[in-house]
Amino acid sequence: MDEIINNQHKNLDAKSQNDALHESQKSYLTKLQAYIKQLTQEKGQQPAYYIQTFGCQQNENDSEIIAGIMDASGFVLVDNYETADISIINTCSIRENADTRLFGHLGILKTLQQQNPQRFTIICGCMMTQGQHIAKIKKSFSFVNLIFGPHDIFRLPQLLFDSLTNRKRVIAVSDKNLMVEQEHLPITRSRKFRALVSIMYGCNNFCTFCIVPYTRGRELSRSFKSIYQEIADLVKDGYTEIMLLGQNVNAWGKDFRGIIEGPKNFAELLEATAQIDGLKRIRYMSPNPRDIDQQLIDIIGKYQNIEPHMHLPLQSGSDRILKLMRRRHNRARYLEIVEQLRKARPEISLTTDIIVGFPGETEQDFADTLDLMRQVKFDSAFTFIYSPREGTPAAEYKYDIDPQVITERFERLTELQNAHSLEANLKVIGKTTEVLLEGVSHGDPNILTGRTADFKLINLSISEEIKESLPKDAFTMQNTFNGDFFEGKYCLVELINAKSFSIEGIMKQLIC
Repeated sequence: MDEIINNQHKNLDAKSQNDALHESQKSYLTKLQAYIKQLTQEKGQQPAYYIQTFGCQQNENDSEIIAGIMDASGFVLVDNYETADISIINTCSIRENADTRLFGHLGILKTLQQQNPQRFTIICGCMMTQGQHIAKIKKSFSFVNLIFGPHDIFRLPQLLFDSLTNRKRVIAVSDKNLMVEQEHLPITRSRKFRALVSIMYGCNNFCTFCIVPYTRGRELSRSFKSIYQEIADLVKDGYTEIMLLGQNVNAWGKDFRGIIEGPKNFAELLEATAQIDGLKRIRYMSPNPRDIDQQLIDIIGKYQNIEPHMHLPLQSGSDRILKLMRRRHNRARYLEIVEQLRKARPEISLTTDIIVGFPGETEQDFADTLDLMRQVKFDSAFTFIYSPREGTPAAEYKYDIDPQVITERFERLTELQNAHSLEANLKVIGKTTEVLLEGVSHGDPNILTGRTADFKLINLSISEEIKESLPKDAFTMQNTFNGDFFEGKYCLVELINAKSFSIEGIMKQLIC
């Protein structure tokens, strides 16, 4: 397949650059719409697309923008590769299994491509910023039509139009984000219960195990005006819960260097957001301990609509390992932050990330991690066995820990965390609390699922009395719960049974 290499290079001031890029892509969107309209007339149906998203919430938000562009172009969304004319995979580089999953899915698409050579495949996201992955795709999956990086999403109308009309593979992986503001971009929200709002991109911390600074670039903050307008529009659309996103979300504004009007840092942005009428829950993901200060903690304690929950990545409880990881906090500072948060917001829940088996980790280092866990007692934790990421400093470290030792440590750590999670959940049994419903449980169509303000996962049933008061559209043809009816509604739930990863409850009242 012939190729077009299409990387962006501009040297305009930020506003002129955004305006010029917006007008250019607006023109391409018009061309793409005309092309898809003609294609629809010729085939008698709209071409369909499917997006598979791997990774973090910021990737999910990126996929919502991709979906918005596809919808605006005239495509229609389907829920599987088989019925899609265009298959899109938005990739993640954080851990090794994400790489494995991509190439597994490409294997599926290769089989489908052999059955229908007219299929069109797009691969995008963080993995595409790494040359070795593009090389593998070219060699083993040459049917892929379009490759672009996370900085190039706004150029999708141009890239897709060029690839479709020229019948050539287009590769567009830029090393800088030239479109930080995104108020002009169409977006198709995937949820009714929570809206994702990216407020910044990239990371300057360069932790030795982390690939993000190399795939997402340096920190770039969206303007307060752009963020505020997006949130205000979301409230008008009926959203009551938002999640502010960034690879290092509480570093927002640091790149402004005080020259922008309005909030100057994340604490001030969070406060301004909390003052928007109609927002019941404000979440944020993920803060770095390095950028947590007393101002932020005080604001979290001041506003009840700021979630009483913080995901605070620890990674290790050993000062020696934290230094090798190039983390900018130590044990003492981390525990100090926990103490200050619990003083400001006594009901706050704390979750974290922990890596087991980092190069050089000794039994004492691991014991330090367990000790810190016992002191904090996290409500839940994402726990991982270290996997080296090519291109990071830690990938060059001497790695001589016996895999059996790592597995045994991981089991001990998860056993401890599971006990802490169960303990935290047991404390709320017997209480009645407000839950924002997310839909129907994947495991049981007669059970609803949702989250408390402090981010606890609740699986709940509904009494026969309340069921009888519900309208017909609350149920499917099979008389199970209709997730679309319940998603985004609040209810009061009596919590009756604690598990390590969730709590069971029964609905006492459907509020709205």
